[in-house]
Amino acid sequence: MKKIIAFAGSNSKNSINKELAIYATTLVEDTEVNVLDLNDFELPLYGIDYEIEHGIPDNAHKFLEYIKSSNGIILSLAEHNGAYATVFKNIFDWMSRIDGKLWSDKPMLLMATSPGGRGGATVLEIAKGRFPYMGGNIVGAFSLPSFGTNFQDGTLINEELNAQLTEEVKQFQNSL
Repeated sequence: MKKIIAFAGSNSKNSINKELAIYATTLVEDTEVNVLDLNDFELPLYGIDYEIEHGIPDNAHKFLEYIKSSNGIILSLAEHNGAYATVFKNIFDWMSRIDGKLWSDKPMLLMATSPGGRGGATVLEIAKGRFPYMGGNIVGAFSLPSFGTNFQDGTLINEELNAQLTEEVKQFQNSL
């Protein structure tokens, strides 16, 4: 059975991006899913001086091992001021010090959502431009605008947007 990991690029305990990532996993068939939480992988802020003095923290190695041992990745990015959330950028930076191609060419379904009408589109575009240089094999992408209006009780209630996400999940599933 194929194994996928799903996580949000957020450390919010009530992350809407985590909700979206979990929902997307319910649309993938015949897979074992491991939902990760960045709060379980605390790391100091990346800095070369810290790395020289202390080395790379175990949690960066642990998270990277989840990526490497999976068959695919579902990631929904939080957008903070038009870019990655600090917690995601930090783990991303630490893992890149272990392996510059950290995404390991694993098929990725890349998503973002926000309360606003753009649905995290800016951070999604940043990731789509950057991740391929880091071993990212983005096979599907989805932006969910107006989370509070379109997503309720663990389900994407907007039929048109749900159809779009379902199509992206199919592409992801077919690439596993």
